[in-house]
Amino acid sequence: MSDSPFRSEAGVRDQAPQFVLPLVARVERGDPPSRTDALETAARAVLTILGDPRSLGEGEWARAMRDWQDARIRKVVRRARGAEWRRAEALPGITVTGKAAQVRVFPPVPLDGWPKDLARLQVSGTELDDPEAPEAADAGTPVLWMSPEVEMSAGKAMAQAGHGAQLAWWELPDEEREMWREAGFPLAVRTAAPDRWRELTLSGLPVVRDAGFTEIAPGSCTVVADHPAIDRTSA
Repeated sequence: MSDSPFRSEAGVRDQAPQFVLPLVARVERGDPPSRTDALETAARAVLTILGDPRSLGEGEWARAMRDWQDARIRKVVRRARGAEWRRAEALPGITVTGKAAQVRVFPPVPLDGWPKDLARLQVSGTELDDPEAPEAADAGTPVLWMSPEVEMSAGKAMAQAGHGAQLAWWELPDEEREMWREAGFPLAVRTAAPDRWRELTLSGLPVVRDAGFTEIAPGSCTVVADHPAIDRTSA
């Protein structure tokens, strides 16, 4: 439900063919996941497909992944339940499970080239809550800090958390990426305290700035990716 700036100049990435990374969250009626669980699972889903052998080298998804990352790293989160979810699971992709959340991520597709069973799924209106405030993240755990200043639907926030995870992935050396992958991509998503948010955005850590196509104003800072192995002097 969002766009995030890529590493190249805006004009270059906008001129490239545009692709989108589809994510589908399982949201069963009467038994939805908590918001934080869904955000963390979406972020891990993005990392999982980035590190999957099929996305690398000459893998079957590698060309689509390269084309997608050469433009804006668009991600769209849709929701499914029941038969919709079973149809989504039948398509090539990866299902990532959190505490209760399930998110399936698919190789990138052209903006107007969605598979039929995904195109029919709902995008807007995904609202999830946390029954209790999440505990503080464990020391040393990578944290995706969400802005306390920007209100977003759960679907939008899931896409933003995915952007933040991807920016962290780009900043890591290969050996740190492999260690993170082998550990199962542990991470936490938390909302920063207002007095900490400005400090985070100026820290040298990767910052997601939204393109403003949906829900929020262009240039809004939405996520700061705080991974212990990121070199803040070069981030």
